Amino acid sequence: MLLKGTKLLDVASEQGFAIPAFNISSHSMLNAIIQVCEEKQSPHIIAIHPDELKHIGDNFIPSVIQAAYRSSVPTMIHLDHGASYEQVIHAIQCGFTSVMIDGSLLSYEENVALTKKVVEAAHPVGIQVEAELGTIGKTDGFAENGTNDIIYTDPQIAKDFLQATGADSLAVAIGTRHGLYPSDLQPELKIDLLHEIKKTVNVPLVLHGGSNNPDSEIAKAVVKGINKINISSDIKSVYFTKMREVLKDRGLREPNVIEPPCEAALKECASQKIDLFNSAGKANLY
Repeated sequence: MLLKGTKLLDVASEQGFAIPAFNISSHSMLNAIIQVCEEKQSPHIIAIHPDELKHIGDNFIPSVIQAAYRSSVPTMIHLDHGASYEQVIHAIQCGFTSVMIDGSLLSYEENVALTKKVVEAAHPVGIQVEAELGTIGKTDGFAENGTNDIIYTDPQIAKDFLQATGADSLAVAIGTRHGLYPSDLQPELKIDLLHEIKKTVNVPLVLHGGSNNPDSEIAKAVVKGINKINISSDIKSVYFTKMREVLKDRGLREPNVIEPPCEAALKECASQKIDLFNSAGKANLY
């Protein structure tokens, strides 16, 4: 069931759970995510970053759209961390039903102007827009854009930002980093700050960069108002770790032999996230 607009996240906000947004970059990953979400009866989001889209190509998107239409659970196809107006427009033209414009590394004024411009283009065609305010940290060169130092989201500035831009959801900076944490870096979420942001704004809130955060922190974040959580590094790590194990048998060459164990590992990880976000069984709300 492919959705447009704000309903997917609005229901999550009203009912107090978080939609998992899984970054995928192959048919194998796509199929595994849809299968596990159908098994768990979980609404979800198929997220594709501009770098992933460049890798898989525009011709991949029609197959994602068809898979979403045929799925028994609600989903959206989401551009993750669109960095420019042009990238967002291209994604909409390709058939994405949700977009993120990430102007968090710009000045506040530039972020407002860019986000507002995207909203004005996306809303007339029924596309919901996620924006970001504050900065997410970064752990390595493979992660999405981020900064060495986290700039936390200010609740009052977030309220002003949403009023000025009309964005439908907001990615907040409360202490997460993109990528997998090195051993000397300990993640810690500012749950009290999240609570204040949730009291101040009236849109669904999004958490990026939650890999390696303790499950207890993520569960608290969901209770305190996070309604969408992006999952990329975790599922890719288990998928390709399993692939390395499988390929120790140097005689293997067929994808239909190599990929299923990797898909099973990805599904196990995704299933745990679905339960943690309290989204299992929520498909019947749509």
